[in-house]
Amino acid sequence: MTQDELKQAAAAAALDYVQPKLDNNTVLGIGTGSTAELFIEALARIKGQLNATVASSEASARRLKSHGIPVYELNTVNCVDFYVDGADESNRALQLIKGGGAALTREKILTAVAEEFICIADESKLVHTLGNFPLPVEVIPMARSYVARELVKLGGDPVYRETVITDNGNVILDVHNFPIPQPLAMEKRINNITGVVTNGLFAQKPADLLLLGTTEGVKTLRTE
Repeated sequence: MTQDELKQAAAAAALDYVQPKLDNNTVLGIGTGSTAELFIEALARIKGQLNATVASSEASARRLKSHGIPVYELNTVNCVDFYVDGADESNRALQLIKGGGAALTREKILTAVAEEFICIADESKLVHTLGNFPLPVEVIPMARSYVARELVKLGGDPVYRETVITDNGNVILDVHNFPIPQPLAMEKRINNITGVVTNGLFAQKPADLLLLGTTEGVKTLRTE
């Protein structure tokens, strides 16, 4: 199976997981990126069962609306029952690196609000130690150089993601050559750098459920 087919299998498994739990009051959070887009395409087949979604990016909101799926602002809903999104990397504790699509801050807000965070990914995303994928850090533009110098002090190699502006009007630094054996401590440490909005480590609030597309079928991993 190709990587896209594995992603599609994970997205289909997520639909199978949430569909029986949908009712008139369910609010479904939707992530950003190629795997989340596959989940949106799957949702389009059951759009009549969806009364409310919230999206982690303007791009995902547009895609949902193009299928006639109702999208609301997070501030107008009382809760988010499920949040479904992909990941750039996951360890066995379901701590993640996210933000390849530059939507990490809104993604992190939705994971904080959601009752259940469902991560969908292909098997290449499961790693022993996070950090092979460059860690995205969203930064206030005027603080970019300062934050980059502080990230160098932590042992990373930050690279400015040129031409990319987040939906929040900020910039992204991608930290390369930066293995992260202690994701929770590093998430807090980077977030304490003045000028950082947030970073792409999802360790304080990891995924509750990981649906992993593999050549042997979709595997289900849960946080312990």
